Amino acid sequence: MHSLVFLCARRLVSHRPGARRAMDLLPAELYPVLFQAAFLDGRTLALRDLVGSWPFPVLSFRRLLAHRNRRSLFGEKSSKLCIQAVILAVVAHLRRALEESCRGTSESRCRLRVLDMTGLQDGDTDRGPEGMSLWSGTVALAKACIEVSKHQNECLKHGSKRRKGPSGVSAAPRPVGVEVRADLFVNGTSFGVLRDALQIAAAAGPLRLKCRDFHAEELSAAGTVSLLESLEPAGVRRVDLRFNNLGLAGLCAVLPHLTRFTDLLSLKLPYSNVDVRRLAAGTDAGIRRLAAQLGRLPCLKELNLGSSRLSGKLRQLLGDLETPLESLELAFCYLLPGDVTFLSQSLHAPVLKKLDLSGHDFSENLLQPLRRLLEETAASLLHLDLMECRLTDARLEVLLPALCRCSRLRCLGLFGNPVSTPGLKTLLRKTAVLPDLRLVVYPYPVDCYSREPTWPPSASSRLFEDAVDEERFAAVSAELCRMLVSSGRADAVWTTSLCRHGALDYFAL
Repeated sequence: MHSLVFLCARRLVSHRPGARRAMDLLPAELYPVLFQAAFLDGRTLALRDLVGSWPFPVLSFRRLLAHRNRRSLFGEKSSKLCIQAVILAVVAHLRRALEESCRGTSESRCRLRVLDMTGLQDGDTDRGPEGMSLWSGTVALAKACIEVSKHQNECLKHGSKRRKGPSGVSAAPRPVGVEVRADLFVNGTSFGVLRDALQIAAAAGPLRLKCRDFHAEELSAAGTVSLLESLEPAGVRRVDLRFNNLGLAGLCAVLPHLTRFTDLLSLKLPYSNVDVRRLAAGTDAGIRRLAAQLGRLPCLKELNLGSSRLSGKLRQLLGDLETPLESLELAFCYLLPGDVTFLSQSLHAPVLKKLDLSGHDFSENLLQPLRRLLEETAASLLHLDLMECRLTDARLEVLLPALCRCSRLRCLGLFGNPVSTPGLKTLLRKTAVLPDLRLVVYPYPVDCYSREPTWPPSASSRLFEDAVDEERFAAVSAELCRMLVSSGRADAVWTTSLCRHGALDYFAL
């Protein structure tokens, strides 16, 4: 339910001419609620007016809007236009400030120095034509940075716009600038514009991009290094390099440039095309170099090496880490029993909060090492992914005692395993004792197929879903819901939807 103040603010921003005339008369403490109302209702012109006279040094999207309905912030049609309106307002403010600085005057009421846009967009998917993806937001900010820099150069070229000192010599303009904190996503298409914007930021331009989470996709090692070198080190908490086909040599070339980021907590390197089978002589030397570079990241808490073939090399790869990881993603890494055994005996196991071992064949050779690993992580584990692991009813039953000892478990991913309806019911009954388990992504039961699926199924393929008899599955789904209610766990979500699963993140644990 909205407060009376918010309802009044909503009424005011809906009448832009009146709101603009009243802006100078409004006390500063009303600006946050006016911003909330304008953003949530898509009042882009009101937003530009508000940002243009923002009376505080900091404008944080998360602080202003996080307590509002998440759907309103991320899903409404106005979101993209509203974000663009804020960026345009900052550009307009800086253009005015630059001109005033060159003239030696100061007329603007705006006191904005920091615009915090972190956490605003989703890096994985574009939210359709009305939403702003992380990629498009990055491009918009980069273009704004370049535009303001060009305007600054134009101001400096025209001596007539500068204030003349007593000696008749043009006085240097006062420094003007806004720091924009954002999560950045770049690929080959946007590489050039972001590189130029970061170089401007490094030279203390008027609009300075400061990155929190850096995502790069399908870039060369040289391109990745050039962008990493242009980032301001302070405040970078995550680097996510995916689909870059770097290989072991490329990773060894890139990782030394991460040591600048002393706040780095998360390193994601999925789909890096590392395959220990294909590497010639010198493989061990390369792994040792990579391990040594990982060891030079003292604050690292999350590591994702998914879809690299690391068979038999896990001990060697993680051996130089002196502080334990809290999140480890090794999906489709072709681990051997010795790798899983090492992990269960490592310094990481007792503190792991998130573990992804999807895509492994947990038959007899891997099953017992996995059970021991779960026992060692039981006190800390919050999120476990074992998707597409060939877990049958019998194999799942072997794991259940260890699984039920994970008393803090919140999320369990089991999609794509050949489990039957009775197996799912047993899983539900046994795990009902876990008080924090709120989300289970379970597989379509094998007895609900109208035709035999191919194992292991691809989680990204609709062929697996199309093999399901919808009527039979609906009955099973309804029965599972009834079991949840009867066991007092109506708050838990059991679903086959991978979309629900994809929203989870280490920093949200």
